[in-house]
Amino acid sequence: MTNTMTYKGYTASMIFDAEDRLIVGRVLDIDDIIAFHGESITEFESNFRVVVDDYIAASEALGTQPEKPASGKLMLRIAPTVHAAALKAAAQSGTSLNKWAEQALGMAARKARATGPARSGA
Repeated sequence: MTNTMTYKGYTASMIFDAEDRLIVGRVLDIDDIIAFHGESITEFESNFRVVVDDYIAASEALGTQPEKPASGKLMLRIAPTVHAAALKAAAQSGTSLNKWAEQALGMAARKARATGPARSGA
């Protein structure tokens, strides 16, 4: 079982390393790799807060936005005809519109990652 801890919207895994007697953590759900550890829950939590604060500060110093984990909530405004077509497609597949849209967005995201950034012009 993996435990987690949250700070400023970032979630870290908490895994006990019995050999080194450490709690090892990694910030989840972002592409940047942020890892840390602590010898106690108190030290782990303190180090987690430090690495998140340092990550945010370093991003700001570089003039970039720190990556934020997605919440899993998405609000879309789409044409009513697209909405109606999606409702029908979801019903035909026997799933909810949320599950159908999650699958469709997942397939589109995987395809976009596989093909690289979209190019304009020729």
